[in-house]
Amino acid sequence: MPLDNSCTDIDKELIVRCTKYDRKAQRELYERYSSRMYSLCLRYSKDKESAKDVLQDGFVTVFTKIGTYKGIGAFEGWMRRIFVNTALMRLRKADIFNDIEDISYKAASDEDIAGDVGGKEIMKIVSSMPAGFRTVFNMSVVEGYSHREIAGMLGITEGASRSQLSRARLWLQKRLSELNMTVE
Repeated sequence: MPLDNSCTDIDKELIVRCTKYDRKAQRELYERYSSRMYSLCLRYSKDKESAKDVLQDGFVTVFTKIGTYKGIGAFEGWMRRIFVNTALMRLRKADIFNDIEDISYKAASDEDIAGDVGGKEIMKIVSSMPAGFRTVFNMSVVEGYSHREIAGMLGITEGASRSQLSRARLWLQKRLSELNMTVE
């Protein structure tokens, strides 16, 4: 498998060894990427245990399909797509889009809604979003997928994706406003 220059020498070696089912190489690859992939899994999961399950399933898929990596683009990006898809499969099985709350919020003013809230606090609030909101928010805002891509991956319409993102933003604004009111 020809690997391009976007792949580090360490990754190239690990990939080749993993395609030969080298357990030590698989362990090294896991140790190299597990914390980053776990963070991604947490964003799509309702709790730490679910995130660990997604992480496990994702690595099983990585090791099973590593021979299909063509060496085009970053290896970590290839892995991220696997983990996002693994998380989405679990969410589809849970049928999260048929269990979405009908929530509507009035948009906040143009003032700085985040105030003094830090990134970790914002991510904690995002993790408490209803699953449908959280999924579309992560896919759009964090991962950078288009509404067309999100719709295709989740089996929903582009309009539903846009609606979920809009509702997620309003939901987040409301929570940040409430947090700022209690801090002040």
